[in-house]
Amino acid sequence: MTWTQAYFPLGNIYLSALVAAIPVVVLLGALAFFHIKAHIAALLGLAAALLIAMFIYRMPAQMAFASAFDGAAYGLFPIGWIVLNAIFVYDITVNTGQFEVVKQTIAGLANDRRIQVLLIAFSFGAFIEGAAGFGTPVAICAAMLIGLGFKPLPAAGLSLIGNTAPVAFGALASPVIALAKVTNLPIEKLSAMIGRQLPFFSLIIPFWLIWAMAGFDGMVEVWPACLVAGVFFAIPQFLVSNYHGPWLVDIVAALVSIGATYTLLKFWQPKKVWRFPGEDHGTLAHHEKPTPSAARRAWMPWIILSVFVFAWGTPKVKGLLNGEDGKTRYSWAGFTNPTWEVAGLHNQVLRGPPVVAKPSPEPAKFSLNWLSATGTALLLSGLLSGLLLGLSFGKLVQIYLGTLKRVRFSLLTIAAMLALGFTTRYAGSDATMGLAFASTGKAFPFFSALLGWLGVALTGSDTSSNVLFGNLQQITAQQVGISPILAAASNSSGGVMGKMIDAQSIVVAGVATGQQGGEGEILRYVFWHSLVLACLVGCLVLLQAYVFPGMVPN
Repeated sequence: MTWTQAYFPLGNIYLSALVAAIPVVVLLGALAFFHIKAHIAALLGLAAALLIAMFIYRMPAQMAFASAFDGAAYGLFPIGWIVLNAIFVYDITVNTGQFEVVKQTIAGLANDRRIQVLLIAFSFGAFIEGAAGFGTPVAICAAMLIGLGFKPLPAAGLSLIGNTAPVAFGALASPVIALAKVTNLPIEKLSAMIGRQLPFFSLIIPFWLIWAMAGFDGMVEVWPACLVAGVFFAIPQFLVSNYHGPWLVDIVAALVSIGATYTLLKFWQPKKVWRFPGEDHGTLAHHEKPTPSAARRAWMPWIILSVFVFAWGTPKVKGLLNGEDGKTRYSWAGFTNPTWEVAGLHNQVLRGPPVVAKPSPEPAKFSLNWLSATGTALLLSGLLSGLLLGLSFGKLVQIYLGTLKRVRFSLLTIAAMLALGFTTRYAGSDATMGLAFASTGKAFPFFSALLGWLGVALTGSDTSSNVLFGNLQQITAQQVGISPILAAASNSSGGVMGKMIDAQSIVVAGVATGQQGGEGEILRYVFWHSLVLACLVGCLVLLQAYVFPGMVPN
């Protein structure tokens, strides 16, 4: 039995869109205004999504619950698997006392909180985003900032704001690859177009990050560091995306940015050290500088983590671990990457016009790629690091169980939030909201970016947003008379600003900073930053559509 999505169940696009938005309003409202615990808010949002899917969109109950189950499973694996093991690595460094040495080495570069956040939340986070994506940089950077002595709320919020400009090229360009696949547009053109949008924001984000943290005057005091970190990320981002391809954009740009900022700090330091109000300005200042060998030992877990995550992200290694390299299926594929069709859902939901050109079935498969998953790379990084730091295997198991106990409710929250997202996707209510944006006529280039923003806010992933709305962007662009390349690329570029408010990222940041139950406060911290930056992307796309069309690849 198949079921075809209906995008205007109430007969009017805007009324239908308002009803479709109810689950998101319930979730975000419960978090931001009623201070309900995140896992309860997520379950309330999921209940609203299921009721609307079944009684407004007339989705068969079996399919609705199957889509929720599929989303919950995806929330636990791979997303929850990443969060759990990223926090495990951090807990190992704290348990062994090595994070204290890490703090001292960073303080040796700059004792100023503003410089620390540039190095970690922006530049280092971009490297992790490029290699892994899917929540990994937020989990790692937020945990590192907490370890450095940042207060929980700014540690979470600043990690979320910093994890924006790199997202479109994250996980070795997974969002761009997915966008090219669903639109059949040339990947090199999409890469080039995104690379002519995001560098403007790569230049802005370091300044924005410090302004959000220390105010305008505090930002002006460290403008050379903001400028160097941004310029030396933006230029490689443009060059690599336009003249090489999307795959290594973040990794190259992040390494150049880190190197340039490090070099600057050898010759320049802020005139005065900025600390949080009430924080001891002498903290770390009088500590002895770690010896090179002590510093190497302390940074070893993070170096191992970076190497493992990068290796796991390469197509060759990932294919080998999965048992498939695109041409050959090896004998261990069924063991390392078992895949199941979701009963009662796979290919039984049909997406129809105007979202797609002709009715097409929605696949629903769950892959347990336990060996190639980024979370497994993090787990192995932790085990190897712990053993090299002198911990016994029994002690590592004890630390791991402690980590699991600490994040158990957050894993439930992630599962419920992804269940909500999958339910709205298969019911078609997310497409209803997208079509409302797409009905804006000549103003569509502006709303094209906001559609991408909405997609990431709903799904938690720029890749998923591109799969969800990429084809809709292309179809609408042709109707409006603008470049499909521009519209499709803006879905990804606008989407990166939604990354800081998607429920998945909020929960990950909360777990990493020990703020389980404080997710609403984190959301309020970042929401207006997210919306204003998304609107700025929309303004840029509007200019590229009508004022500077030469910026669009032919």
